[in-house]
Amino acid sequence: MEAIDIGWLSILPPIIAIALALMTKEVISSLIVGILSGTLIYAFNTGGGVVKAVDVTFTLMADKLGANASIILFLGFLGALVAVITMAGGSRAYGDWASNKIKSKKGAQLGTSLLGGLIFIDDYFNCLTIGTVMRPVADKHQISRAKLAYIIDATAAPICIIAPISSWAASVISQMSGLDVNGVPLNGMETFMATIPFNLYAILTLIMVVVLCVTNIEFGPMAKFEKAAREGKENKGISAEGEDDELARVKISSKGKVFDLIIPILSLIIFAVLSMLYVGGYFEGGMTLAEGFGNTDAGPALALAGFGALIVAFLLFVPRKVITFKEFMDGIGIGVKSMVGAFIILTLAWTISGVCRDLLNTGEYVGGLVAASHMPPALIPAIVFLVAGGLAFAMGTSWGTFGILIPIVTMICAAVAPELITATLAATLAGAVFGDHCSPISDTTILSSTGAGCNHIDHVSSQIPYTLVVAGCCFVGYIIAGFTANVWITLGSSIVLLLATLAILNKLTKKQEVANAKEVNVA
Repeated sequence: MEAIDIGWLSILPPIIAIALALMTKEVISSLIVGILSGTLIYAFNTGGGVVKAVDVTFTLMADKLGANASIILFLGFLGALVAVITMAGGSRAYGDWASNKIKSKKGAQLGTSLLGGLIFIDDYFNCLTIGTVMRPVADKHQISRAKLAYIIDATAAPICIIAPISSWAASVISQMSGLDVNGVPLNGMETFMATIPFNLYAILTLIMVVVLCVTNIEFGPMAKFEKAAREGKENKGISAEGEDDELARVKISSKGKVFDLIIPILSLIIFAVLSMLYVGGYFEGGMTLAEGFGNTDAGPALALAGFGALIVAFLLFVPRKVITFKEFMDGIGIGVKSMVGAFIILTLAWTISGVCRDLLNTGEYVGGLVAASHMPPALIPAIVFLVAGGLAFAMGTSWGTFGILIPIVTMICAAVAPELITATLAATLAGAVFGDHCSPISDTTILSSTGAGCNHIDHVSSQIPYTLVVAGCCFVGYIIAGFTANVWITLGSSIVLLLATLAILNKLTKKQEVANAKEVNVA
């Protein structure tokens, strides 16, 4: 199958996918229709009909699935690892330890953030684990359920998207691999690593969480929920047991220890590093450490690491009878099933990317339009950040947004501003996480409120002002990135802007509290 040039028709598949996603709030069917529209256009313009379009669809889908099979394997191993760790009671043991060791509200908030940083391999695992184990600690120290839900949500997707060893990284790396900039293929792992310091939303959100935990700065609806919690008047909302999720309902062992959580995760990290070097040929000699990482193929390396970590978990849990052999094997099945949604979205994302890139030359056409529009290339990262944020907010999914935008953004930058490819891809990832973070229909947002036992609308309403503060600083940061293409100037100025904004908001909030207190006294 050779690509064809068909002008404006080449942009119909992504436009149809985006429009349907916005209208239906459902990404899978939207991607399917977008794919079929593209293969129909290709078939009709190459002397075929509906049968050829369907044949091209499944041929392309099979090619993409085969080329990325190792990513599917990794996600399956990761889902299994998450399930068996949960069943072994390692997460619960951490919660019991935290209840005994944490003595202050500040410590409870930082402890919750620390656990969120530790559980970076998957956002679902993050939300379910932190909510379950830290809710009693938060209640003990009068932290509102809304604040707990925010900390959970803010250390889920934002930490996963900048962790090279995570389900999110695997997804992004697989979608970046094979793309090219003016004939030069992108290395998925290298490109992803390069986007990390440019991923302003993830980094600034994590900084904001730490600042809020240490200083107890509060503004917007969150301040009201925190006040209600201190006065014992908070609406506790719902409990995690109501979540209709098989992983949330598994039997948890009472024999688990804190190291049953830590050791499998550390083993995954260690195996991932060693596997990347092995696949990259480092152990054969003749190359530096950086060359070994740069030469690696992330998919097979992560699959090896996931399998190795699962073996460690088996040796850690089963001989000690923390869980039985049958429970361990059942956990593998539950974990793999929990990843089916990710399998489907990734397969469709790879396919629509292939339709646009390999069949219709969508990127070249869109890049030509952008060049002809004379829009300042420096504004591209900031505009892409807003577009990705709006799309993810409307659809409630980051992964679907990645699948639609990454190939288009890459080809636009290749045609207009190759020097901004890294910053613009980072803006795509950052915007998608921003939209997902504050969307009321996002699965991560729903799991965060459920895990924290917080009314869902309370979580959304109290979180949005915090996300908008970070997003505003990011937008300015990406404008700076567009003009400087310097990561350190961009990141440094964005952090300074965030800290200054928080200081101003804190001052205004305190002034308002004093004014309200005076009104009460006068009355």
